[in-house]
Amino acid sequence: MIFFQKRQEGRAPEAPTTDLDQLAARADAAPLPPHAREAALRELARLRKTDPSVAEYSVGMGYLDFLLGLPWSAATQDRLDLKAASRILDARHHGLGQVKERVLEHLASRVLRQATEFHILVVDDEDIARANLEHVLKKEGYRVRGAANGLEALEEVRRWEFDLIVTDLKMEKMDGMQLLAEARRLSPSTQVMMVTGFATVDTAVQAMRQGAVYYLAKPVNLDELRSTVAGLAREKTRPAVFRSPVLCFAGPPGTGKTSVGQAIAEALGRKFHRMSLAGLRDEAELRGHRRTYVGALPGRVLQSVNRLGVRNPVFMLDELDKIGKDFRGDPAAVFLEMLDPEQNTQFVDNYLEASFDLSQTLFIATVNDVEELSGPLLDRLEVVPFQGYTTGEKVRIALGHLAPRQLRENGLTHPYPEFTPGAVAAVVEGYTREAGVRNLDRELGRACRKLALLRLEGGAGAGALTVDEAMVPALLGPARHVREAAGGAPRVGVATGLVYAGHGGEIIFVEAIRMKGTGEITLTGSLGEVLRESARTALSLVRSRAGELGIDPAAFLEEDLHVHIPAGSVPKEGSSAGLTLALALASLYTGRPLRRDVAMTGEITLSGDVLPVGGIREKLLAAARAGAARVILPEGNRPHVAALAGDETTGVEVAFVKTVQEALGLAGA
Repeated sequence: MIFFQKRQEGRAPEAPTTDLDQLAARADAAPLPPHAREAALRELARLRKTDPSVAEYSVGMGYLDFLLGLPWSAATQDRLDLKAASRILDARHHGLGQVKERVLEHLASRVLRQATEFHILVVDDEDIARANLEHVLKKEGYRVRGAANGLEALEEVRRWEFDLIVTDLKMEKMDGMQLLAEARRLSPSTQVMMVTGFATVDTAVQAMRQGAVYYLAKPVNLDELRSTVAGLAREKTRPAVFRSPVLCFAGPPGTGKTSVGQAIAEALGRKFHRMSLAGLRDEAELRGHRRTYVGALPGRVLQSVNRLGVRNPVFMLDELDKIGKDFRGDPAAVFLEMLDPEQNTQFVDNYLEASFDLSQTLFIATVNDVEELSGPLLDRLEVVPFQGYTTGEKVRIALGHLAPRQLRENGLTHPYPEFTPGAVAAVVEGYTREAGVRNLDRELGRACRKLALLRLEGGAGAGALTVDEAMVPALLGPARHVREAAGGAPRVGVATGLVYAGHGGEIIFVEAIRMKGTGEITLTGSLGEVLRESARTALSLVRSRAGELGIDPAAFLEEDLHVHIPAGSVPKEGSSAGLTLALALASLYTGRPLRRDVAMTGEITLSGDVLPVGGIREKLLAAARAGAARVILPEGNRPHVAALAGDETTGVEVAFVKTVQEALGLAGA
């Protein structure tokens, strides 16, 4: 027994450390905001009184571990270099000129907002004193301007925003106290420091009560001045809250919305996270579950922030328009708080039960159809439209990015086969029908896998290193899409129109015939209600102008009318075919043929005016692709055409009209 006691006395004492003690140490060391520290200490106190064997103990431990692991203050430093950002966007994406410009504008505002220069206005009616203070502060690296009195200072404040005003108290025309009050009214964020040779306790107290941040007596202690201004300048460098709208990339699939978001994160030097929201129906997935049962979890938003380890990532909300809604709540309503800069500084997760600041997070949303978003949510977003690529842009994207990647992924590297521009253009025109390049990438992958099979089998074409246009059908089979062509002899009752679909612009032919009957109208071609109304409007317009056009009014009562748009299995809807319908009917009843190589778009009124429509870029590209010689557009779309690059209208004459009568003169043979 004595021997056992000696052995125990000889061992070094080991204080057991429990998991709860470790969490308490983490809570003491973590840089938590006051409200989060209070929540952590409150939970610790509760757990110390809880039996570790009960389920609530493990729930509380998990809660503390999550709370302490959140990046309450950790953030990455933004790399605000616009030239580097422009190079990254150009390297990642071909085209998208307007999108890149909008993104760079957004980044430019952040550069100016986070400018580290500290602007100071020195106000003193003594020239020597003012010059000395300006000299001292300029040597410290600050941007300094001077004013000889309070009135001059107010003029400067109206023209510039200053971070700090260093002003004398006793001056002619306007003293320092009056300047303090007026400057705070004009620029509430500007701080004011008083300097005077008549320092008293009363004047110091009065100045501080009116909003002065510091009070210095003359002669000025320069060390005290330097340290005070340096402290105020450090406060400015803290991360600022940006109240600019959240970017929302809207456009068809495959146009590069997600990858542009990744490029923004790379340009800023921030971490990137993409959250897919398609099919999300439960609000608790975003806002978290309340800790009322063992399986409670935080929301996906704070889980992602916790996993990234920083409070200011680039957070992409992908497919925001695909969120579902049912009895469990409306998940989209969570974003009303999350994306609003007035509210997201105090975002509350149901699991955390303590507000977390999301104001430093850069949110980017992507949608395919803006119309699917609710009004309040759309009001918080700045929509950046993504338009479809031209055939030339798709060819350059494929040759520069898609084809090399597909060749590497399919093992075709020793040596690389080469796709010619003609081969890629054949794939674009005959095998894809889209605004983006997702299906093009898929078809190039199919071609590469076929080449890989041929290379292994050593069959015909195995040694071919150049894939030209003639080889495309052998690799991908017969073309699946045949585009309409604008051309041929002029015809009566047939007009060439331009429409915008989800995959880009297309041309359509509106055909109209008449036959003996009782004045009935038949509309076929899977037309939507808006198109049917446009057809009736066009017919009423032609009937009202029967005398002017030389049409026998009895024809509308004694003959039936049939209007058809081919490809009847494809649903058609929109408000841009009114002009095409009106000209087809006018041609039918007047017997005047219309040129097949003249395409048109626009909506009409009963008085014959032509109204502007959307999708002009895509429609012009479709007209050029189909071989149209002239395109008739509403006069209201002239600014949209002027804003386009030159390649959209190459080889196509664009004519603008205000009335249907003008369009009839331009389209007639």
